[in-house]
Amino acid sequence: MLGQRILITGGTGSFGHAFVRRLLERAGPSRPARIVIYSRDEAKQQAMRMEFANHAGLRFFLGDVRDLQRLRLAFRGVDIVVHAAALKQVEACEYNPSEAVATNIGGTQNVAVTAIECGVKRVVALSSDKAVAPLNLYGATKSAAEALIRAANSYSSPGGTRLAAVRYGNVAGSRGSVIPLWRAALAAGAPLQITDPDATRFWFTLDGAVGLVEWTLEHMRGGELVVPELSAFRVRDLAAAMTGGAPTVIVGPRVGDKTHESMIGADEATYFRRWQGRLIRFLPGDDRGESLEAGFVYRSDLAPRMSVQALRWALAAIP
Repeated sequence: MLGQRILITGGTGSFGHAFVRRLLERAGPSRPARIVIYSRDEAKQQAMRMEFANHAGLRFFLGDVRDLQRLRLAFRGVDIVVHAAALKQVEACEYNPSEAVATNIGGTQNVAVTAIECGVKRVVALSSDKAVAPLNLYGATKSAAEALIRAANSYSSPGGTRLAAVRYGNVAGSRGSVIPLWRAALAAGAPLQITDPDATRFWFTLDGAVGLVEWTLEHMRGGELVVPELSAFRVRDLAAAMTGGAPTVIVGPRVGDKTHESMIGADEATYFRRWQGRLIRFLPGDDRGESLEAGFVYRSDLAPRMSVQALRWALAAIP
């Protein structure tokens, strides 16, 4: 990304913050020429502006991905767009469906169209494991957003904008995830609220998410849907790793919760191939990689299981 101009939609979120930090940690000559944070939250932008005050190449642009005209202004002269803006809270999306559709689907369409219009070279959009056989509106919007990003390659001229997506699970330690919520409860002496102790989830970190996006930007030709191969854990084991026996209370599943998460649906596995340690759904005609084995299933209850001790070690690296 040497000398390139990068824009991150939703750039003040957990991913955007980690991605910007990774870019700024690079030695001077290998840094991007400009990094633009595009988001709606002026308070978070100001906090980032103060945190990274010594970095002259960082720019802040207030705007919403729903606003096509604002996107056109922001995308001028940009080489790479990482599309992280979304409404992500499952319950909020369930009770505000029109807002979720307008941001996650309409906003993604706006990003794709504007990137093509403005001659952006590469776009990577962030998706979610909840896009697989979606049980909630958030997952349904992410499934639609994936399709929009991949199909947009058909509208771009040869040698023009290339668009791809990455799909991964909940990010450990990100805002709204269970780890900071449970840490706050422990600090307050309150019991941990557990929806289902036997539920399983994939383990993924912000560093892993940043690395996945960087890898995709380097290797994409357009149309890829890139999925990492991850370990998983039981919710009861995560609670044990965090508490050492502190009290817990089972509150039951939330709206739209699954007992186990899938990273690739059973019906779509035939379209994926394994290439360079990742699982990728390429556009037709892209013959990279090897087909997955017959009957391939990628679900959190069947993935390699993390022990309580492994979770303790992993938690120690989460700020």
